[in-house]
Amino acid sequence: MVRVKVCGITSKEDALLAVKLGVHALGFIFAPSPRLVTPEVVRSIICDLPPLVQTIGVFVNENPDRIKEIMRFCGLDMVQLHGDESPEICEGLMPLTIKAIRLRNESILEETGAFFGKVRALLFDTYSEEKRGGTGKALDWDLAVRAKQAGMPIILAGGLNPANIEDSILAVRPFAVDVNSEVEERPGKKSPLLMKELMEKIRRINGRGMLYD
Repeated sequence: MVRVKVCGITSKEDALLAVKLGVHALGFIFAPSPRLVTPEVVRSIICDLPPLVQTIGVFVNENPDRIKEIMRFCGLDMVQLHGDESPEICEGLMPLTIKAIRLRNESILEETGAFFGKVRALLFDTYSEEKRGGTGKALDWDLAVRAKQAGMPIILAGGLNPANIEDSILAVRPFAVDVNSEVEERPGKKSPLLMKELMEKIRRINGRGMLYD
């Protein structure tokens, strides 16, 4: 079964909509972004969520002690490191770490192996010189397949939307997908129609019994 994370949640309304539609995890961004949220807002949202919904904080080159402080205050379940964090920093936050890798070209293939055993999953996102994430640009799926590490769950991101979600899942066979800007009405505000369409297509895929590699 392909799981779904919706990132860039900024409001209780969007969080509860995602949960109602069957999303498995919510992402909150604690780094410069149009979707930046404060720990106080995130704590308020998480307190109103039903149980068994995973909450993930997204950080970029943040001090590990500050990450732990925010996690405790908000009640976050995991962290997603989206900067230049080393395998050692990632390992220091285990077993709660997801490492985002921006796939630029084939040179990244060696880098992914350095994180084996030091993170719970790798998230593959599109490379951009302007942004760390939320670019809306489609990922090179062939490169993502080549960058997969045997035995390590892969979360696929990068320009995923209702129009390409089925093709992307069938091409890469990830453990989960991460959607953000492509299911929004505007930055930080999710679209109920796009979210619903995306989740309906993922449910159809899951109904076929597809397993990730």
